[in-house]
Amino acid sequence: MRQFNPNVLHSVKGTTADTKDKDKFKNLIGATDPKLDREVREKLITARVGLLLKASFFGNLATRLKLVNADEWCATAATDGRHFYYNTRFVNMLRPKEIEFLFGHEVLHCVYDHFGRRGERDPQIWNIANDYCVNGDLKKHNVGEFITSVPCLYDKKYEGMSSEEVYDSLMENAQKISIDDLINQLLDDHLGDEEGEGGSGGDGADGDSKGKGRPRLSDAEKQAIRDEIKEAVLAAASTVDGAGNLPAGVKRMIKDLTEPQMNWRELLRMNLESTIKSDYTWMRASRKGWHVDAVLPGQKFDDMIDIAIALDASGSISESMLKDFLSEIQGIMDSFPAYKIHVVTFDTDAYNPAQYDSDNLDSICDYEIKGGGGTDFDCVYNYLKAEEITPRRLIMFTDGYPFGSWGDEEYCDTTFIIHGSTSIVPPFGTHAYYDEEKKGR
Repeated sequence: MRQFNPNVLHSVKGTTADTKDKDKFKNLIGATDPKLDREVREKLITARVGLLLKASFFGNLATRLKLVNADEWCATAATDGRHFYYNTRFVNMLRPKEIEFLFGHEVLHCVYDHFGRRGERDPQIWNIANDYCVNGDLKKHNVGEFITSVPCLYDKKYEGMSSEEVYDSLMENAQKISIDDLINQLLDDHLGDEEGEGGSGGDGADGDSKGKGRPRLSDAEKQAIRDEIKEAVLAAASTVDGAGNLPAGVKRMIKDLTEPQMNWRELLRMNLESTIKSDYTWMRASRKGWHVDAVLPGQKFDDMIDIAIALDASGSISESMLKDFLSEIQGIMDSFPAYKIHVVTFDTDAYNPAQYDSDNLDSICDYEIKGGGGTDFDCVYNYLKAEEITPRRLIMFTDGYPFGSWGDEEYCDTTFIIHGSTSIVPPFGTHAYYDEEKKGR
């Protein structure tokens, strides 16, 4: 994964609010007058009701978050997927419709699973990318009112982009931006990267809960919250009259949750078998001793079936995962007499190419992945084009976190087998999720 060097960042475009004002937020931490807290909680409750009436999807998800006063540790606002942590003085700076926007902001962090998608990316740049993504979606779809009372990240060029795409853009333009200025424009306190087994602080009912400290979640708790959010998203989606007013990322997630997930082995077999069978042609048979003019299924062996397999070296593909995946390929191809399989490893470049057919297929499970680094799907397509390989099907075995684009959709049919996360949805092709522990289920 590409590493971030904060020393190279030096300039940035300003926003509607003075970015230096964010430095004042650190002074907001500390006990608050109970009267002010009650007033702010009324504002928060009113804003949630307003959001429920005007943007039911966001309002329903915001309502499930417990309001927790976090004056002792949080300078702005935050969420762990179950709670809405807030700083009383900060919320008091916002107009009512800006508070609606703030709720939408926290909701989308949960829906997009920004807690679990960071991987090895730089946390600071990842958080900045998340805010650009979330704020752009909210502003585009008129959820609340874009916040100008305090610094808030927004750039129209990032509208509709995923956090991964925004992150890559920020990394590519690292010489032109200032990390300090961008951090000062983060709207909330981003949780989810903390280590520890303790439960979240401040788990109480609306009206009397106090944040006892910055929440610390175990991996098991984080996964439980992700599962809860998925159920909540489906429930909230049922309240929406059509999906046209929802961000594209939300619609993709709903589509993925509502459509049955196919076992990766079944998807792989279906795609490969259909690819190969479609390449069989009906040819007039010429057999000595036959006394009928028969037409039989055959194959044009001068037009050998090409299948390409690209193995992502940037993720942690274990030896057992690799052998399991490749043995499945072997088992499928054993059913057919003629084919070529091109195997290549990739990160930001494609390398270690190998070719298999019916004569050496038994050795495919001995293929070794070498290297490691970032993920650039474009390099796979560029390699295939340079070698003049036009596969009937390209199979990507990946963790699903590309630097930039997902590759050339038009070049060939592509199947993504994604390991490590079930929240990633490729923008094209077919996909399934690899589960090592459940052996493909």
